[in-house]
Amino acid sequence: MTVHDEGQERLILDMVGRFLEQEVRPHVWQFEHDDIYPAEIVEKMKEMGLFGCMIAPEYGGLGLSTVTYARIIELISEEWMSLSGILNSHLIMAAAVQRNGTEEQKRAFLPRFATGELRGGIGLTEPDCGTDLQAIRTVARREGDAYVINGSKMWITNGYHGNCFALLVKTDLQAEPRHKGMSLFIAEKGPGFTVSRQLEKLGYKGIDSTELVFENYRIPADRLIGGVEGRGLQMVLNGLELGRINVAARGVGVAQAALRESVKYAQQRKTFGKPICEHQAIQTKLGEMATRTEASRLLTLRAAEAYDRGERCDMEAGMAKLFATETAVENSLEAMRIHGGYGYSKEYLVERFYRDAPLLVIGEGTNEMQRIIIAKQLVERNRI
Repeated sequence: MTVHDEGQERLILDMVGRFLEQEVRPHVWQFEHDDIYPAEIVEKMKEMGLFGCMIAPEYGGLGLSTVTYARIIELISEEWMSLSGILNSHLIMAAAVQRNGTEEQKRAFLPRFATGELRGGIGLTEPDCGTDLQAIRTVARREGDAYVINGSKMWITNGYHGNCFALLVKTDLQAEPRHKGMSLFIAEKGPGFTVSRQLEKLGYKGIDSTELVFENYRIPADRLIGGVEGRGLQMVLNGLELGRINVAARGVGVAQAALRESVKYAQQRKTFGKPICEHQAIQTKLGEMATRTEASRLLTLRAAEAYDRGERCDMEAGMAKLFATETAVENSLEAMRIHGGYGYSKEYLVERFYRDAPLLVIGEGTNEMQRIIIAKQLVERNRI
């Protein structure tokens, strides 16, 4: 159970706010427009300890609560969503080791994750496998005191600039049910581990999304997280609860940014002799945008609180992810309509929100899948 410290949270959020204002805001447009990886900003994030924000202090991290983490991600995403993705994948990897690793693995890797010396993400998705993770084809074969891995992973965040990944593979092709044949490894880059290409995207610019290829990639057997085969999928699903809280917080941040820009523009733009914020058509849009945003924020914090208590929270995280990301899409579109022709121009921020938001309804489990997860848990928790 993680305790939420409000005093600590205020200090952290003030620090993050100053960092975003001074180090990020002046450069976002150029980085995003030219799709440039923000290397100097990432170095400052390392110095601030953000890559260890949810790693326990005994392993060199800040040990923040999930509630504080969600608020950090909301702040970052309100400024530039891509930065939150650089953190999210890395912290899911760290959480997998912290929750499931052996003590030797925790002491060997978590301090290096916390400083950002080792930084990366999770290798789950494959070219023919996304939501159905049990269909992965990447295989690890035991050879003495090592495993030999062959296969590929797709859409891997931090794939190019990262150097370590939690890698989901099949260790038993005959296992039934299939998840009993899946294992999770701590995979550092080395011979046989290559980045084959970077993938161009509609939005979410400045962050690397890549295909990883493994050809006879040898990995020491002591990199098997937890030291036992067959538990990989459950480890990943636990990590995705945190990932979905992150994506929900991103949705809140993007929705809030779209609302902020719309409220500002509606007071500046005049039609028929008065600011458009005085027209009822615009007022109804703003009212709905604000209500959706606040509801999304509360759902996200509720999921984060459940995660901090150590409770199973796939339903809560799914609800937050579903509602907040749909809100981000709806608010970004409404912001564009409020801005009119200017909303379609790169001179204003709202066209970026419109390009970034759709990723959120797909990533960390599609919203279609979230609806199914919510329904199943609803029935499970209310058996008659």
